[in-house]
Amino acid sequence: MKFSDLGVLGAVILIVAMLIIPLPPWLLSFLIIINITLSLLVLLTAMNMKEALDFAIFPSVILLLTLFRLGLSISTTRAILTEGDAGEVVDTFGNFVTGGNIVVGLVIFALLVIIQFLVITKGSERVAEVAARFTLDAMPGKQMSIDADLNAGMISEKEARERRAKVSGESDFYGAMDGATKFVKGDAIASIIMVFINLIVGMIIGMMQLGLEFGEAATQFSKLTVGDGLVSQIPALLISTATGIVVTRAASDGNLGSDIMTQLFSQSKLLYVAAGSIAILGLVTPLPDWITLPIAATLAIGAFLMDRNKKESIEEIQEFEEEIATDTMKSPENVVNLLSVDPIEFEFGYGLIPLVDTSQGGDLLDRVVMIRRQLALELGIVIPVVRIRDNIQLQPNEYRIKIKGNELARGELLLDHYLAMSPGDDDMIEGIDTVEPSFGLPAKWITEQVKEDAEMYGYTVVDPPSVVSTHLTEIIRANASDLLGRQETKQLIDHLRETHSILVDELTPSPLAIGDIQKVLGRLLQEGVSVRNLPVIFETLADYSKLTSDTDILTEYVRQALARQITAQHSNGQPTLKVITVSGKIEKLLADSIQQTEHGNYLAMDPQDSQHILEAIAKEVERVSFMEQSSILLCSPAVRMYLRQLTERYFPQIPVLSYNELDAAIEIQSVGMVNVD
Repeated sequence: MKFSDLGVLGAVILIVAMLIIPLPPWLLSFLIIINITLSLLVLLTAMNMKEALDFAIFPSVILLLTLFRLGLSISTTRAILTEGDAGEVVDTFGNFVTGGNIVVGLVIFALLVIIQFLVITKGSERVAEVAARFTLDAMPGKQMSIDADLNAGMISEKEARERRAKVSGESDFYGAMDGATKFVKGDAIASIIMVFINLIVGMIIGMMQLGLEFGEAATQFSKLTVGDGLVSQIPALLISTATGIVVTRAASDGNLGSDIMTQLFSQSKLLYVAAGSIAILGLVTPLPDWITLPIAATLAIGAFLMDRNKKESIEEIQEFEEEIATDTMKSPENVVNLLSVDPIEFEFGYGLIPLVDTSQGGDLLDRVVMIRRQLALELGIVIPVVRIRDNIQLQPNEYRIKIKGNELARGELLLDHYLAMSPGDDDMIEGIDTVEPSFGLPAKWITEQVKEDAEMYGYTVVDPPSVVSTHLTEIIRANASDLLGRQETKQLIDHLRETHSILVDELTPSPLAIGDIQKVLGRLLQEGVSVRNLPVIFETLADYSKLTSDTDILTEYVRQALARQITAQHSNGQPTLKVITVSGKIEKLLADSIQQTEHGNYLAMDPQDSQHILEAIAKEVERVSFMEQSSILLCSPAVRMYLRQLTERYFPQIPVLSYNELDAAIEIQSVGMVNVD
């Protein structure tokens, strides 16, 4: 244990000992001075803190000092009642401070108790109670604000953790202060009781046991009682004042002294008014001019000097800012900072500001947080922070979505309307014709008055925030593979290493580098396969990477290992999976067109044959769509990868599966076949 730890433990043991063991007068005097010193140190610390958490240990300090003070009071009371002597410090306060007048001492003690108990302690108790209540009530809002700033890219993950810890610490601190003020209040009550015990019981003991006359007993024990009361009330008053300062202190960049000077005496015009008022008061009323006029002159001179210093400070700041701006424009770092590109950007016109302005009811920031969480669970990767900013170059109601600096989508919203999508082709409601941005469906912008009629007719009605949230979700989902780079892959590997260290060490950096793993994961995401089940993916890669280093072939092995996941993804819990099969003729054309090179295999098919296959797929997909069936192409494992290469440019939304990627328990039903003549 450290010396400081032993010191604190020893102090606590001493407090307990004071409650039981009689202490000599010289030790009591020493401990009383220590008590006054610690109380003064606590007050100075409270005055110089900038925010509450700078003195987070204060509630515990209040408890320890209160116990210390009560222990001293019990020890001095024991010494007064048994020996009639509590040390030189108590005797000094009883004689010197009160001027030898017991009545004056009792009056001073009574005033100290009234000031502490009825003014400072009572006020501090109420402020601490209100602060604790407001802090706890505001905690959820502060947490949501931190999440919003993190999602908007205004703060980093580290800063968000620090701010969350600060919010939690403030909540704990004010909750503890609410209880700590009860110690201060109880200490004031205990001091009053001990004074009466010392005075009344002391006089009785003095007359009955020590044989003193009534006057002698009253004088001696009154002096000791007043001295003991003063040496206990002065530290208690300091602690009560410190408590009041702490609970009434608002967070700022300076301590109490600097804040008073900068805020109370910051406006020179008010000082001139105060100086004039004091001067007129001295000249018009019988108040002595030798008091009022110097005070007025001091205020006026201070206001004049303040104006001059402020003007000089403003000029210095302007010159400094101009120098910084010039140096910044010349520095090479200024150009380097312009090269960074945000992974995901959402830009909007000024007419859509209410979407993100919480004061106007906007909840887009909260929705983006939920989107990131939803896609993380769905895709198995950490979605980067979405940079949200306004752009005056866009139309007022326009927005656009960019991935790595490239615009991928653009849309327009009418904030005072709803987007209604028809279940059929009939236009049964009036509205502004538009296209639903996420899936390209025909829709209408309708007003609040038409909303109920639209829902009655079977329209799907959504509000503008839901429209843009869905659009953003679909864009991120469709481009998830572009968001997974080597750095993000390294983060996934490090996360997996915490639970499967042996598996990770067997796979990387040999035989597969991070770049190879990133390519496999990227190809899975590109076809909408979640990579959340990393242990299975890494197990498969570890098994087959010894046979081949071709990432395309490794991806096929991984897909087969994820058969149950892929089957559940496309069957939606149904016992039957309806698919469009591929004829043996097309599979033979694909197999014959595979070119093998030392850098991997690729499809080199005759353009006319490719065109015929694509036309046959389009025809079959259109026919199945009229049956309100989803289109899934099913082929043999040997050609699945190449069929996907052929169709991904023209039919990116159509899944291409192989027989080995389907769970044996699922029933497969063919609703069509792709064939060529």
